[in-house]
Amino acid sequence: MVKIRDIELGEFPLLLAPMEDVSDPPFRALCKKHGADLMYTEFISSEGLIRDAIKSRQKLDIFDYEKPIGIQIFGGDEEAMAMSAKIVDATNPDILDINFGCPVKKVVSKGAGAGVLKDVDLMVRLTKACINSTKLPVTVKTRLGWDHSMINIMEVAERLQDIGVEALSIHGRTRAQMYKGEADWSHIAEVKNNPRIKIPIFGNGDIDTPEKALEYKNRYGVDGIMIGRASIGYPWIFNEVKHFMATGEHLAVPGIKDRVEAARDHLMMSVKWKGERLGVVEMKRHYTNYFKGIAHFKEYRTKLVTSFDLQEILDTLSYLEENSEVFMFSNPVV
Repeated sequence: MVKIRDIELGEFPLLLAPMEDVSDPPFRALCKKHGADLMYTEFISSEGLIRDAIKSRQKLDIFDYEKPIGIQIFGGDEEAMAMSAKIVDATNPDILDINFGCPVKKVVSKGAGAGVLKDVDLMVRLTKACINSTKLPVTVKTRLGWDHSMINIMEVAERLQDIGVEALSIHGRTRAQMYKGEADWSHIAEVKNNPRIKIPIFGNGDIDTPEKALEYKNRYGVDGIMIGRASIGYPWIFNEVKHFMATGEHLAVPGIKDRVEAARDHLMMSVKWKGERLGVVEMKRHYTNYFKGIAHFKEYRTKLVTSFDLQEILDTLSYLEENSEVFMFSNPVV
């Protein structure tokens, strides 16, 4: 049984990675429904929380059906991180997670996210500030290092564990790689196999099929797997991985009706949470992923992504559902 403090996550948990502009409550609800064991919010700026920025505060919204859930924060200032940890503590999630892995320039340039990988002493101070300011278990998500000349994940893991971090999720790329190239899990395995390391180690990067999930579980010995991009428009990935690990067999690929149901649920939850206008607009980025690989779908995809009228979008989805037998997959869908 994998545990973070007293939170039981099962024998081999599957985690939903925190993804900016993706991992909001509507998306998380679908991933939970389809088998995610532990989920995290979108990452939240510590400076934004302190300034009471509306978008940052809204990201604190969590719901009982999501539990266990972690709220993830980022920042490069000890005082701001400590104050943010206290704010997060008051919202009563199960876990406080710190992002030391985001590679995007606007985060790194502020000395936050993966930028902290260049200064492990600062990383330790920022983490300790959070641990001292919350009663919650503190976990960290990070990368292998800044670049290939500075892969310091072993030092990071040991020092973070020593100050009280209770689990570590490691993306198998450096900051310099961004999301390019292949994730290298060998360094993640070295951390897991280090006899000093007692906390759960979760691997992240490139898991997009049940076969790969099982292969990486066996090859690298991690305590669980964090799935990110492969879940966008495909929340079924979690139960598919679990079923394959348990039986060696594949679940049936979700058909058009399944995809319409998921897209409709996602849309309506977005409208309920964000309001109709914003819910409709922000849902547009998801339709292409939900209906990926379906032949002769361009006309309907165009309707979905160009319409700003909720009823028109719902009518298009209903048409697809009612005529589901007409649509075929043009190639194998993952």
